[in-house]
Amino acid sequence: MMESVATATTIACEIARLPVDLISALIARTGPRDACRAAVVSPTFHTAADSDIVWNSFLPSNLPLSALGELSPLAPSKKALFMQLFDGPVLLADGLTSIWLDKETGAMCYMLSARKLNIDWSEVPIAGYGWIPINYRWIPITGSRIFSDAAKCWSGLRMEIHGKINSSMLSKHTTYTAYIVLGVDDGCCCFGSCQKTPVTISLGGRMSTRDVLLDSHDLEHLHSWQMRRGGISRACGALLGYPRFSSQRADGWMELELGDFHSGEGDDGEVSISLVDTSFRRSGLIVLGIEIIAKGQEA
Repeated sequence: MMESVATATTIACEIARLPVDLISALIARTGPRDACRAAVVSPTFHTAADSDIVWNSFLPSNLPLSALGELSPLAPSKKALFMQLFDGPVLLADGLTSIWLDKETGAMCYMLSARKLNIDWSEVPIAGYGWIPINYRWIPITGSRIFSDAAKCWSGLRMEIHGKINSSMLSKHTTYTAYIVLGVDDGCCCFGSCQKTPVTISLGGRMSTRDVLLDSHDLEHLHSWQMRRGGISRACGALLGYPRFSSQRADGWMELELGDFHSGEGDDGEVSISLVDTSFRRSGLIVLGIEIIAKGQEA
């Protein structure tokens, strides 16, 4: 036993005598968790494990320049930058997009704020004029770590929400899931009733279309309101073959899964996400934005 301890101590001492840059290069071949463990081995390992050489290897190679140079406050080291993004979301320089790293894969994830989206909320078609747009207004919000306002839409029969992000901003060879993040006000008019809403996601000539259900029935503050009006449960959507309901999030907002796509090499141009609905009158809908999350991470 004593011999084993002595041998281990000797090996540790020999490793500690290695150049710090060499130790850093070895740790850089591991991962963030291992680097944090290595930092407590010895003062030499602490210096090596906290070096920019190590943490730069963990950061995505195509991290947006705005994230590299314009985060607020500016990260003093690569480790600090990684931790800032790991604990994100962090607002990018445009003030309309946030970024964070997936805790399992390290893939870049984003949220496009409502101001980054193209939102059209229309009332009725008039011959010769088409759909007459209804102005929505921006309202201050709580419960969001990043964005300070959201788009509140008035009563209308036609709803279009479009979002875009360049595939070069995404982690390569990663499957992403897009979610729209919504809320409703206290006077929300029912916008479910098992009406299909088509969603299209396109990238590099590839396009996928699916039907989702904008459904507010499961929101706690609308539950009794809906029950008095014979609200339809999630089972309705499942029976009709449209299982994609909106669901409550831990932060109090509601999310709706829009679909998946694969980023490929990141050279296919823009990812376009579109939700268009004319099936049902709805009002009181509040749009916070669209999240683009590495598959497997909870929204």
